Amino acid sequence: MKILLVDDHVIVRSGLRNLLASALSALISEAATGREALLALRRDRPDLVLLDLNLPGIGGLELLRRMVLEDKTARIVVLTMHAEPMYATRAITLGARGYLSKNTSAEELLIAVRRVLDGGRYIENQIAQELALRDASPGRDLSGLSERDLEIMRLLAEGMSLTEIADALGISYKTVANGCSQIKARLGVTRTNELVRLALTLGVA
Repeated sequence: MKILLVDDHVIVRSGLRNLLASALSALISEAATGREALLALRRDRPDLVLLDLNLPGIGGLELLRRMVLEDKTARIVVLTMHAEPMYATRAITLGARGYLSKNTSAEELLIAVRRVLDGGRYIENQIAQELALRDASPGRDLSGLSERDLEIMRLLAEGMSLTEIADALGISYKTVANGCSQIKARLGVTRTNELVRLALTLGVA
């Protein structure tokens, strides 16, 4: 069994490696960036990928989309700081087999990993309840935004310029600028700094 850990924090990968090594008989590889993760996916064809959403360069949702395009059978479990139901919905829609926040217990993480390895799906209990009960508030619903829109918002909130975002996402400056304008129109803001503040408030960054 092969497991790929994708997280830009060494200490997080180390903790996950220790946990999984003690509970499962698996060969564990690691990646700190989206590019490294795609190379590892092609090279190793892991049985399971544990994926963080907050990554430098290619963000987690975009990486998830690319991984599923690369290998439609990939079993990907998102493990992230984002506990918002919106992210879980997007991740599952993009092809993730599981979704957990980093507040989850070691026991629940292992349950999720085993279930996905067995061909099932798993959403952290607390997030699953919020998904069932959520009632999006007007003016703050990001569900109309695409994965690329969310990536642009996230990278803007990290302080990147439009040129830097274009380079990171592998698209043209014009595409980023047009996307930024459309996001502002959808969310009812006019300035980029207002969009950044909204991204931080809603937990996109």
